[in-house]
Amino acid sequence: MSWKLDETVETSAGAVAAGRSGSGPALVLAHGWPWSSFSWHRIVPDLARRYRVHWYDMPGYGRSGKAAEQRTSLDVQGKVFAEMLAHWRLEQPMVVAHDMGGATTLRAHLLHGCDFERYVLMNVVAMRPWGSEFFDHVGRHVDAFLGLPPHIHRAVVEAYIKGAIVNDIDSGDFEKLVEPWLAEEGRASFYRQFAQADEKYTAEVEPAFGNIRCPVKIIWGRDDPWIPLERGKALHALIPQASFETLPGVGHLPQLEAPDLVLERLNAFLSRDGED
Repeated sequence: MSWKLDETVETSAGAVAAGRSGSGPALVLAHGWPWSSFSWHRIVPDLARRYRVHWYDMPGYGRSGKAAEQRTSLDVQGKVFAEMLAHWRLEQPMVVAHDMGGATTLRAHLLHGCDFERYVLMNVVAMRPWGSEFFDHVGRHVDAFLGLPPHIHRAVVEAYIKGAIVNDIDSGDFEKLVEPWLAEEGRASFYRQFAQADEKYTAEVEPAFGNIRCPVKIIWGRDDPWIPLERGKALHALIPQASFETLPGVGHLPQLEAPDLVLERLNAFLSRDGED
C-alpha cells in the first residue's frame, strides 16, 4: 500500500503518470509546484488503510510528459484534474490539495463541475497575489536560465526547494524532489512553469469561493516561507464555511515536514464522523 506510479493515462495535456492504493471511500491527492505526487509518499500508506487513494503527477511534473510545446498552466491543470476523475470514475471523491493543487482543484470544482465529498486545502496557491520576486524574475528571463550549466541549474533547483522548508526532511526525499528537474526535458519544464504562471487563473475563481459545495478544511504550516499564514487567513475569509487550523513550526511542505501531524488532522476531518 505504498506510493507508486504504475499507470499511464492519456489526457488532453499529454501522458500522465498515476497510481492508486488501498480500499474504502475515494480520496484524491493533488500536488503543487515544483513537487510531484512523490510529495505524498510519507502519508499514502496510512491513508490507504482507510481510503482508496488516488494520485498523479501533473502534466509537466514528475514522471508525466514534459513535451516542449506542452501547455501546463493552471487552466490546463484544472481541466486535467477533471479528466483524471472521469478516468478513475470518481463522481464525488474526497480531495486533499497542496500548493498549486489548490488552484487546480478549485478550478475543477468551480468551473468544470467536479463535486467533492470533503475538501482539504493545505498551504495552497488559491488567490492573488502569488509568486515571489524570484518567481517573477525567472518567468521574465526563461531563456537566460535555460542556458545555465547543469551544476548551476541543480543548485538553483535545490536552493528553490530548500526555500520552502523550515524543518529537515529525509535526504533521500529531498533528492527525489529535485531529480525530475535535472535531465534536459525536466530542466526545460522547470523553467516553463515559471513562464506559464499567470494570476488570472486564480482571479477567475476567487469570486466563487463562497460557492464551494462541500465541507472544507484549510490547514496551514504556520511558518510557511512561501505563502505566509496571513494568506491562509485571507483565504479563510473568502471561504467562511471552512474550518481553519495551523500547524506550529511547519513550513510550506507539511506532508514531508510533519507527516504524522498531517495524518492526524486529515483523518479527523476526512472521517465520515468528522467535523462538517
